[in-house]
Amino acid sequence: MAREFQRGHKAKISDLTPGTDLYVGVQIAAPGLTFDISCFGLDANEQLSDDRYFIFFNQPKSPEESVQLLGAQAGDTESFRVTLDRIPANIHKLSFTATIDGAGQMSQVGPGYIRIVAGGEEVVRYAFTGSEFTTERAVMLGDFYLKDVWRFAAVGQGFDGGLDALLKNFGGEVAEEQPAAQQPQGAAPSFAPPAQATAPPAFGAPAAPQMPQAPQPAPSFGTPPAPAPAPAPAPAHNPQMHAAPTIAAPMTPPGGTVPPPPAPSPYGQPPQQPQYGQVPGQVPGQLAGQPGQVPPGAPAPYGQQAPAPYGQQQPAGMPQGVPQAGAGLQAALQPYRETPTGQRWTPQNQQLMRVDLTMGGTPVLARQGSMVMYQGKVDFSYKGAGFAGRIVGNATGQEMQLMRCSGRGQVFLAENGAHLHTIELQGDGICVSAENVLAFDETLQHEVRRIEGHGIPGGALFTMMFSGTGTVVVKTHGVPVVLPVTPTTFADCNAVVAWSAASQVILSSQVRLRRNAYPGHSGETVNLQFRGAPGNFIVVQPYEV
Repeated sequence: MAREFQRGHKAKISDLTPGTDLYVGVQIAAPGLTFDISCFGLDANEQLSDDRYFIFFNQPKSPEESVQLLGAQAGDTESFRVTLDRIPANIHKLSFTATIDGAGQMSQVGPGYIRIVAGGEEVVRYAFTGSEFTTERAVMLGDFYLKDVWRFAAVGQGFDGGLDALLKNFGGEVAEEQPAAQQPQGAAPSFAPPAQATAPPAFGAPAAPQMPQAPQPAPSFGTPPAPAPAPAPAPAHNPQMHAAPTIAAPMTPPGGTVPPPPAPSPYGQPPQQPQYGQVPGQVPGQLAGQPGQVPPGAPAPYGQQAPAPYGQQQPAGMPQGVPQAGAGLQAALQPYRETPTGQRWTPQNQQLMRVDLTMGGTPVLARQGSMVMYQGKVDFSYKGAGFAGRIVGNATGQEMQLMRCSGRGQVFLAENGAHLHTIELQGDGICVSAENVLAFDETLQHEVRRIEGHGIPGGALFTMMFSGTGTVVVKTHGVPVVLPVTPTTFADCNAVVAWSAASQVILSSQVRLRRNAYPGHSGETVNLQFRGAPGNFIVVQPYEV
């Protein structure tokens, strides 16, 4: 049975299907409108650095045929074949988009969807309607993205401008249209979409040897016939890398091109410890949203004027890329502009978090008084814990005073300049003290968990455990460190922030109580001891509550 996704929902591909040979179908239509449906293969910086991975009507497949454009079939306006285990290592995201060819707006479209089919069975579907958009002429429907493993995200993000503007957004440049010979129409790949073939296609089967396939009653995946050697016409679009910021990737910091950062690992894994506490893709020492330098001749970032031509010197003290007229105000405010990324949760800097309530369509529970600004039609209401919840919260010290944020708009959250970190849960769990929780998706389940032990009077401590699918925002004093759990891992109970829910935690006393009567003892009388299988972790802040 297919899983129904809403905007902003994400899941591992392995949780949806064990197969890697997938069918992606897109259905979108509106009276009198035609659509261009494309796939962008992006690098670690979410840029189209290789134009061979822009899959559209004039370039129907990637070089190794890991992504193929199949055409309309089985009720889908457009369809693709994606073979995840054949995608090269430099491609970190596949973004499926739809743009209007000509005049029109996305608000005119009827009910549509993007779906994934594996083994002849639909495993996930994200449905949308025109009421979710206004004057946009393009929409980013869904992404396959690599975050330690391949995952799928339902995006549903509208975008002003057509295919050319979307291409520029991903770091490409639109070339002038050149007359070219009509491209010969090749045979369609030898497989049919599910729910229409007599027998389901063998999605996920290994590719057959490269030889002509005999006609079969039920088509299956196989290598498409090799086309006759012929010079292919030049693509209409020749993307190239530039330093312009995008709505889906961090901007390049000043100082030149920086090698692409490694793909972030799951929260808490030891090899990626420095990633914790940083905005994803952020270079250390760079403010979130700080624009990069634009090389001469490259398009200027959106909303900025182009830098001075080559050979002309910028006035002293003026940041590169800022126009000479009115440079004082613009230069002062430019590093602190809002950072949109097309995601539900977006760190604006280390102390400020933005949540887009229109993505996902589910409310957010946040600590009372943590809202510093909001845009759009947002409703704030008191979220009570109930009589039983207040009793438990008062007894355990894990009571959270929450407000419910709902509607359509963006809410900015912060508290006392604390460092904020988003933790995305995909069916797993994490334990966090209520004192360290700023906000979380209402879809998450949370409960008070008891920590057993005999190290202190009363014999127990308490914490909050969050589980399910969604995001929780954790606040810390300073930049924390993530450590793997080993048989000899101890942490001060006043400094530990969070730990994996699968870890076993017990109270431990390293100093005998009778020594407390003597002056000069260490003062470290009570610790938490952590045990667990490899992969478990703890998060410790450089501060004791």
